Amino acid sequence: PLFLIHLGILITTIASKGELQNWPDLLPKLCSLLDSEDYNTCEGAFGALQKICEDSAEILDSDVLDRPLNIMIPKFLQFFKHSSPKIRSHAVACVNQFIISRTQALMLHIDSFIENLFALAGDEEPDVRKNVCRALVMLLEVRMDRLLPHMISIVEYMLQRTQDQDENVALEACEFWLTLAEQPICKDVLCRHLAKLIPVLVNGMKYSEIDIILLKGDVEEDEAIPDSEQDIRPRFHRSRTVAQPHEEDGIEDDDDDDDDDNDLDDDDTISDWNLRKCSAAALDVLANVFRDELLPHILPLLKELLFHPEWVVKESGILVLGAIAEGCMQGMIPYLPELIPHLIQCLSNKKALVRSITCWTLSRYAHWVVSQPPDTYLKPLMTELLKRILDSNKRVQEAACSAFATLEEEACTELVPYLAYILDTLVFAFSKYQHKNLLILYDAIGTLADSVGHHLNKPEYIQMLMPPLIQKWNMLKDEDKDLFPLLECLSSVATALQSGFLPYCEPVYQRCVNLVQKTLAQAMLHNAQPDQYEAPDKDFMIVALDLLSGLAEGLGGNIEQLVACSNILTLMYQCMQDKMPEVRQSSFALLGDLTKACFQHVKPCIADFMPILGTNLNPEFI
Repeated sequence: PLFLIHLGILITTIASKGELQNWPDLLPKLCSLLDSEDYNTCEGAFGALQKICEDSAEILDSDVLDRPLNIMIPKFLQFFKHSSPKIRSHAVACVNQFIISRTQALMLHIDSFIENLFALAGDEEPDVRKNVCRALVMLLEVRMDRLLPHMISIVEYMLQRTQDQDENVALEACEFWLTLAEQPICKDVLCRHLAKLIPVLVNGMKYSEIDIILLKGDVEEDEAIPDSEQDIRPRFHRSRTVAQPHEEDGIEDDDDDDDDDNDLDDDDTISDWNLRKCSAAALDVLANVFRDELLPHILPLLKELLFHPEWVVKESGILVLGAIAEGCMQGMIPYLPELIPHLIQCLSNKKALVRSITCWTLSRYAHWVVSQPPDTYLKPLMTELLKRILDSNKRVQEAACSAFATLEEEACTELVPYLAYILDTLVFAFSKYQHKNLLILYDAIGTLADSVGHHLNKPEYIQMLMPPLIQKWNMLKDEDKDLFPLLECLSSVATALQSGFLPYCEPVYQRCVNLVQKTLAQAMLHNAQPDQYEAPDKDFMIVALDLLSGLAEGLGGNIEQLVACSNILTLMYQCMQDKMPEVRQSSFALLGDLTKACFQHVKPCIADFMPILGTNLNPEFI
């Protein structure tokens, strides 16, 4: 068997590298081996076919190979009834590769496929059940019409599978609720099942024992332990011209099209997606579908969870409360005067994982908190969150920093009376934080500057805030990606401080111009000799252009001298013609800010700029 595994890997590697059309006998041979009476031969052939289906689904459904799927799919369907669970699992996995693309060969056999799936619903092999669930979730997206007649049975089945003993099966089944919530029929289909479904989802939101081990949930104090490189996810520059969400602690919605600013990712150290996150995301989207109709099913559970003596159960209750915040906000309002003080108390819980999830849940109710008299909830919440920013646990620091950034956006100038206290805390965090949380701290400071604006322009505040930022600025090399969040932060600070930024503006301005110049030069070298020179990371140029915009907006006419002594307009002319839309967008934004700040320097270039601006008015660039 080991030999067959290696052979299978070798075959599929050759097939994907050399393209299947160069090996016309491969697929017929593998399909004929499926009929072998020798189990290992059959299983080895299926393993190879599954990898080929995963890697080459598109070409299998094309005329290039004379549409082999017309033969392969009926063949795979025969093996759904095979006596070996491993072979049944391979067979379903192979067919699953062709659902989303609505492959014609599969659509011709769709009823037979669904019938065979139902026959496998109670299979004793977890891998088979997992693949059946995966198939039904994908069919829900692309062939809802074929599932509708069986929908009550499917919902009942998915309820069972979401509670499967095997977490991988439960996770696949849980995806069903997320997908169903996006379908127009969701409300009609699920309204009769909420009483059963909600407790199942809530139960799935508890940390498993393995989660806690992987998350080092028993480690309460880790602030002195340096971050390893894998703790820090790659970070990309976020354009100044587009409002951006904060990453927060809690659940994560993996729908890339959803721009809800509370999508989050709590458990970076465990697999990206697990049953807890999927259950919480499903509850979140269902709350948005059913709104307050969900509350009769949730409130009795919440009462029990939030005051439970076991921290794991209590923590899941706090996550539930956060997950329903957006969808059920109206119905929750009568309970918030009691719940918010309870949550503020939970910020001092002895378990770090309880403190961190509480930060996130409170951020989900920040809008309501800010709508009340400030002394009632805002002041106590802000005070406790600032303590958590200086927590001895890194996960709590991160969650508190993100939650505070959300609170800043909601509260805006309501925070002005507390600025000294806030700055004191954020500046102290500079000396306390490890690498990863420093990047989140920059975001909290930048958001504070955006929220309170010119109120930050006081000598005592500038004296607190600028030295640590400039110290970091001086430490970082031009090619260090930590510059992205720092430059974004400085852009907001420069805009807020206005003339207060003057003592710092010259070196900052000069470095930004150098970054743009350096990136353009590297791009030219790469275009001329791609083999000799690497392509530059243009995010460095974008972030520098955005900071120059911040300087122009903050300093106004005071930037005139800096512009006069530099070649920024020549560089902008090149940036405006860059292939990358984000580079052009940032250069146009800078042109607008410089036009307001020092038109005398822009005026001579207008004849050159106008045709480029005209070209970019094309609707396809919106």
